[in-house]
Amino acid sequence: MSSAIYPSLKGRKVLITGGGSGIGAGLVEGFVRQGARVHFIDLVDDVSAGLSGDNAPVFHRCDLTDTPALERTLAVILADGPVHILLNNAARDDRHSLSEVTSEFFDKNIAVNLKHMMICTRLIAPGMKAAGGGAIINFGSISWHLGLPDLVLYETAKAAIEGMTRALARELGPDNIRVTTIIPGNVKTPRQMKWYTPEGERQIVEAQCLPGRIVPENVAALAMFLASDDASLCTGHGYWIDAGWR
Repeated sequence: MSSAIYPSLKGRKVLITGGGSGIGAGLVEGFVRQGARVHFIDLVDDVSAGLSGDNAPVFHRCDLTDTPALERTLAVILADGPVHILLNNAARDDRHSLSEVTSEFFDKNIAVNLKHMMICTRLIAPGMKAAGGGAIINFGSISWHLGLPDLVLYETAKAAIEGMTRALARELGPDNIRVTTIIPGNVKTPRQMKWYTPEGERQIVEAQCLPGRIVPENVAALAMFLASDDASLCTGHGYWIDAGWR
């Protein structure tokens, strides 16, 4: 797949959460290809070794659910200037039932799927304002729109992200900061593949309007457009990439 090159992304400072694997790794690779200065946060995975060179991304190991640690990591990232593009991608879609939702489980799930997005946005937005604007892209999910089973807290968090996007777009718009949500369908990643049998794979494709499977590179292509100046008047809304999955 060949992707467009956006001149406005070259040299921009980009931060991607959960950038070590899956969709996040696709985002890191895509923005590096655009010539952006990419930083990414992950707890375990580091894709930077495979992207060496003059424009290699910078890996920051951090548990995003540890707010003091996240604040320290963001201070390091911001030390040499503001972030122009923030991609709030990190999440974890562990399967669970209502009976498992204790108070502790609730807090842990919301922390990994929602809270860090607000923390990152709060700390990065002032620098964006000082720089004259920026783009924040939050990652939602088709799951709550479909009401998929065994994901009650994950879907709760993902629904909240769309509301958060609307609210932040209104608050930050006067500072020329755009806030959007990407809503992926079922994206073929190593993590997702462990949930699906070959029969399940066929069912996903049959439920889509378009044949084939969505991969991280497809999602990255949409993210790069929304982050670029070509999308200068796109804010406050969700943008779907699901091959028409219903």
